Amino acid sequence: MPKTILTVDDSPSIRQMVGFTLKSAGYQVVDANDGSAGLTKAKAAAYDLVLTDINMPAMDGFALTAALRALPEYKSVPILVLTTESSDEMKQKGRAAGVTGWLIKPFDPHKLLEVVRKLIG
Repeated sequence: MPKTILTVDDSPSIRQMVGFTLKSAGYQVVDANDGSAGLTKAKAAAYDLVLTDINMPAMDGFALTAALRALPEYKSVPILVLTTESSDEMKQKGRAAGVTGWLIKPFDPHKLLEVVRKLIG
């Protein structure tokens, strides 16, 4: 059974590119257009990994990560950030919220797959 990944980003083109990259590697992908929608989907089904942007309307990636970490079923699920933010301050804020890893946009599809494979196989 393929691993399932929840991708959360307010950019339709990023969701499409990330989805294509992950699906081509055999992963099942469900997407959401902001943190609030992502949290709703995460509560409705189990995911092996969550990939989220930081800057989104309704609920940002930090709030989404903190909300997921508060749920018992997401205590140990890897949460990756895919964002344009690269400052140490933002990364520190991400670690405090419970982020597992950090990737910078524009992303390299090979690097994304390498990180995902390390985390969930």
